[in-house]
Formats: sequence, structure tokens, C-alpha cells
Amino acid sequence: MSYDYAPPPQYGQPAGPPPNNFLIPAILSTIFCCLPFGIAAIVFAAQVNSKYAAGDYAGAQQAAQRARTFTFVSVGLGVVAIVIWVIGAIATNSS
Repeated sequence: MSYDYAPPPQYGQPAGPPPNNFLIPAILSTIFCCLPFGIAAIVFAAQVNSKYAAGDYAGAQQAAQRARTFTFVSVGLGVVAIVIWVIGAIATNSS
């Protein structure tokens, strides 16, 4: 008795360089700006290289774009929080 076994499909390395994973900016935005959005940025940044290595170039690009978006949102919220804090400190000291 023989069993027919089909090996899993092999994905080739996509043509072109891997997309930028934004891992360093994601880590820095997590530390210095906004923790929740920074963690989301790190999660998506970590997915970029594994998806690229698996041959999922579209998924890698999508994860890179989401990592970039969450990094910028984290930095933006961090800057807004610092501006509000400075305005509050100035308002408190001027009274």
C-alpha cells in the first residue's frame, strides 16, 4: 500500500530587497513616546522579515506600512503629550 504525499509548496525568495521593517524607530518610539502604539509598531516590524523570508512579499510590505504608521502615531502622540505638559507647566508657574 502506498500513500500519495504531496510536499508543502515551496515559496521562493521574492525579487528585490526586503522592505524596511522600521524596528529601530518602533523601539525608540515605544521607549520615549507612546507605549501602546509603540508596542503595536514593534509587533508589525517583527513580522516584516519573517513574511519576506516566507515569500509573502505583499504581506511584508503591508506589515512594514503598518509598522511605519504605528511608529508615526506613537511619535505624534508623544509630541502632543509633551506640548500639553509644557503648556501646563508654564500655566502653573505663571499663576
